[in-house]
Amino acid sequence: MALEDESERYRAPALDKGLDILELLARIDGGLTQAEIAKQLGKSPNEFYRMLDRLVRRGYVQRQEGDRFFMTLKLFGLAHFHAPVRRLVSFATPLMRDFSNRAEQSCHLAVFDRGSVVVIAQQDSPTYWGISIRVGAQINLFNTGSGHILLAFRDDQQRRMMVTEQQRQQEVSRMPPDLEERLQFIRERGFETMDSLQTTGVRNISAPVLALDGNALAALTCPFIEPVNADAPTYDQVTEYVCEAARQISETVAGKPDDSEQ
Repeated sequence: MALEDESERYRAPALDKGLDILELLARIDGGLTQAEIAKQLGKSPNEFYRMLDRLVRRGYVQRQEGDRFFMTLKLFGLAHFHAPVRRLVSFATPLMRDFSNRAEQSCHLAVFDRGSVVVIAQQDSPTYWGISIRVGAQINLFNTGSGHILLAFRDDQQRRMMVTEQQRQQEVSRMPPDLEERLQFIRERGFETMDSLQTTGVRNISAPVLALDGNALAALTCPFIEPVNADAPTYDQVTEYVCEAARQISETVAGKPDDSEQ
């Protein structure tokens, strides 16, 4: 009871209401009416009128088609002002571009953030075909190459925290029973390869971007598509390129292992 009282001491109902609206709209394609927002949040529509008006005026929500409200990209833009992410993307972008030109494949960079794997950078293939994942997309921790890398290259305490947050974020998400064994194999091998569970004909190749302590800062993933061109880099070659690019990004962002000793 004492803990509940402590957590409620500094409640800010108006702020909670605004955050509830933003979190709801962020999960919805096509927007919602004021009545639909109220219904999903279990409140009266009148409770949200002033809050929606302020969110629209501040640019976080847009009103279209009469009484339909949509999330804007303002929060996404603010997130990119976050220094560590901005620094990581800034350093990784030229190396991701070099990889794509060399491998003739696209790639993306993802990090773990509050229960989800979030794509923070994307580089298209230099050819006329390729798989592109939009920046800001949230993907599952348990059934993607990026998620496996981020789990495999974290210490036990961080890994337990990530699993708990993923399951709290998506209640239907359950950690596969054989995943721990898979993660051990990934750590030993240094990278992950797996058929995409979202797109037929794509095999994801993922490697870790590591901090000096060996924990993963991010995962670099190439959604590999088998090229028709016989002169294009092979799957095995692209796997080597992914690992090399991830290692270069690690050294650029975090420094080489012996840098801290100099």
